[in-house]
Amino acid sequence: MKKTISLLTCLILLSINFLNAQTTSSAYRIANKIHVDGDGGWDYITSDDETGRLFVSHASMVQVVDAAQQKVVGTIPDTKGVHGIALAPDLNKGFVSCGKDSSVTVFDLKTLAVIEKVIVTGRNPDCIVYDVYTHRVLTFNGGSSNATVIDAKTDKVLGTIALNGRPEFAVSNDKGNIYVNLEDKSSVLTIYPATMKTGTEVSLKPGDGPSGMAIDKANNILFIVCDNKLMMILDATTGKIITSVPISDHPDAAAFDPSLKRAYSSNGDGTLTVVQEENATTFKVLENATTQKGARTMAVNTKTHHVFLPAADYGEKPAASADNPHQRPPVKPGSFVILEVTNGK
Repeated sequence: MKKTISLLTCLILLSINFLNAQTTSSAYRIANKIHVDGDGGWDYITSDDETGRLFVSHASMVQVVDAAQQKVVGTIPDTKGVHGIALAPDLNKGFVSCGKDSSVTVFDLKTLAVIEKVIVTGRNPDCIVYDVYTHRVLTFNGGSSNATVIDAKTDKVLGTIALNGRPEFAVSNDKGNIYVNLEDKSSVLTIYPATMKTGTEVSLKPGDGPSGMAIDKANNILFIVCDNKLMMILDATTGKIITSVPISDHPDAAAFDPSLKRAYSSNGDGTLTVVQEENATTFKVLENATTQKGARTMAVNTKTHHVFLPAADYGEKPAASADNPHQRPPVKPGSFVILEVTNGK
């Protein structure tokens, strides 16, 4: 009888483990490649989950891609040195950070028509965030280590926040706090957009050189990818590091899918690291899926759960010169695409 019970117990445990494995199994793959005209460089990509449109920074414009139709459906021109795109659906507006002329292009989210050009109070605005709690837009100006605060309703500059380090990426928790990576200090700083004041700064060590950041807003947990192949996972409420998990090389962006409870790191070595949040204190790497070399930025549609990554093929890297010791290989003409990555479900 004891042997029978033991065997039955083993079978039940095996079944539970099998079901758990099925629940957390992952098989991410490139499902589609959406061709986008143009041969220039790119930076951020932003998903409008309600409409299924992607806003892609590319050369000196933003190209709008309908993911379902797999084609470009519009363009926001003259965004010199374009970096990021922040969306404010409640105001029917979008905001584009333009690094070369230190400005923000404001556009109509439905028609894509340009509404306003706002000059920021710093140099080279890069990351841009819309905070729905205060209806304010913040640009993080990498060339002057400060942030410009803009009233998203009136498109007027409200003020400037001095930062004691070089900002790289930021997220809002939609409850009055914005968190920004300070790349040169390997730390995270809290900002209060309502008062335009800074709060606590937290070290990310052993993480070094933070770039992309994503947030689990339900639990106020930050996922921060670092140059030394670590994703640092931080409790933003307490300022304590929960844990870290390994990621692949040359990460640049992070994203979080709240219903799947998954965080992602897009890595320049041609991989996508998928991290499962099992609970608020337990995290594990599911896999490093193959994407394409150089696909370092991404967006996740939290309704379809598809991941989108800009990528291109490259030619031979030019020899270094005295004027340009850090040459980059040129993009091969006609090779720019948006990779659509799915988990096979």
